[in-house]
Amino acid sequence: MSKKNKEKKDQPVTEETASEVEEIREEAPVEEAPAEEPPKAEAPQESELEKAQKALAQEHDQYLRLAAEYDNFRKRSRKEKEALYTDVKAETAGKFLPVFDDLERALANETADEAYKKGVELIMAEFRKIMTGLGVEEFGEKGDAFDPNAHNAVMHVENEELGENVIAQVFQKGFRIGDKVIRHAVVQVAN
Repeated sequence: MSKKNKEKKDQPVTEETASEVEEIREEAPVEEAPAEEPPKAEAPQESELEKAQKALAQEHDQYLRLAAEYDNFRKRSRKEKEALYTDVKAETAGKFLPVFDDLERALANETADEAYKKGVELIMAEFRKIMTGLGVEEFGEKGDAFDPNAHNAVMHVENEELGENVIAQVFQKGFRIGDKVIRHAVVQVAN
């Protein structure tokens, strides 16, 4: 405070000083109190709420993706396990196919010993039953249509009685488990 103002402060209030105060008030810019603004606390709460909702949505999305990934992994593992099981069965059955071929040749040979022939027939019947139980099926019969994915053509013959691409003779039967070929049938194809 300046000296002049201090002296005025100490003086008694007179009409003259009151008018001076009024003049000062009129000349001074009037500062109005700011209008009440709505509390800013709600705006940040909304943005925090939005942030939390976004984070929740992102976590939910990640959870769904992880669940889908796990489901795909489980399905893929099951398919691989089934394929592995089929491959092992096919490989094992393939090891026994020479025995089948030998039994088939033994049945094709003529013999005077009926007991021997009956024994071989029983063994062959049991062998076929076991192979069928494993899901192994024979294919490659005379008169079937030739399929290069399942048959191995080693000979070709012209035969008017048979149609085009028909199996004329079977040298060795084929075997498969489902769609998987264990051994291709060795055949002669007509026309």
